Amino acid sequence: MATPIPVIPFNPQPAPGVPNVPSTTTSGTGTSPGNGTTPASSGFNWASPRRITNDLVISRLLRPSLTSHFECSINPPSVAEIRKYYYDNNSGSILNLLCTEASLPGSSILTNEINDDYTGVTERLGYRRQYDNQIDLSFYVDHGTLNGGYNAIRLFEAWMRYAMGETSEAPDKNYNYRVRFPDGPTGYRSHIYVTKFERDFQGNYLQYGFVQAYPISIASIPVSYDSSQLLKCTVSFTYNRYVLKSMPNSPTREPTQQTAPGIPNPSNPVNPNTNNNPSNPNNNSDINGQIGDFYGPYDRPAVPGEAFGPIPTGGIA
Repeated sequence: MATPIPVIPFNPQPAPGVPNVPSTTTSGTGTSPGNGTTPASSGFNWASPRRITNDLVISRLLRPSLTSHFECSINPPSVAEIRKYYYDNNSGSILNLLCTEASLPGSSILTNEINDDYTGVTERLGYRRQYDNQIDLSFYVDHGTLNGGYNAIRLFEAWMRYAMGETSEAPDKNYNYRVRFPDGPTGYRSHIYVTKFERDFQGNYLQYGFVQAYPISIASIPVSYDSSQLLKCTVSFTYNRYVLKSMPNSPTREPTQQTAPGIPNPSNPVNPNTNNNPSNPNNNSDINGQIGDFYGPYDRPAVPGEAFGPIPTGGIA
């Protein structure tokens, strides 16, 4: 029986001096032709279904963030004609609480399109981050008592009047103005903050710091003889950019319940080693029972030249 002849595969060899072209190469079009190398792996990590436990669903999905827990901190320039409407001992905490509506800012990335690197593919490569050009804040208007009343309106009117360098509030026919420089000792730009937290003060809170902000418009405020509603003032601020920080909440201690002099408090007995002992030199409670920073981080005016104003280091009371 004849022995079969083995079949040798045909493998043509190039002529001397001609490079060997591999059988599997990359392809390209336009400005990126194929480079004659084996394509690398795509690098995809394909996802597969996984089991979700009930405790994970409860901890992640059943505790959503709510929109009604936030605080806005307005930090106008340290000018007497503006700060006189920034009432409540010049701290502005009441005015900040009057802020009834705000919006967390957004941003986007500007891109350039590249159409010729891959067949049928349009790439978009970023080259700049674009911030929103303004933020709108709505305030409840306070009753006409302290400082002549209506401080939420008069403060922003004074701020815009100061920025434009208007000479007088009187209806003078010789009205004129000279716009101030935005920065410096007499500048009109400042920083404002919007802080988002939760009702139980658990976890971190977010704080948006708006850099070099100032009001550019006050929306018209309608009044009528129809059924009464809360009067609101909506102000639009422009800013350069915003900075986002995530900060841990510090436990907030409730004010100590006070009793008559000489009568011990059963819920808060005097301990010589604790801070509720009046004779303790390390006692940090005040005469009203508030301890430490109970009144929150915004109860002081901004220090001139401070980078971001009174950014808190602990929780918000």
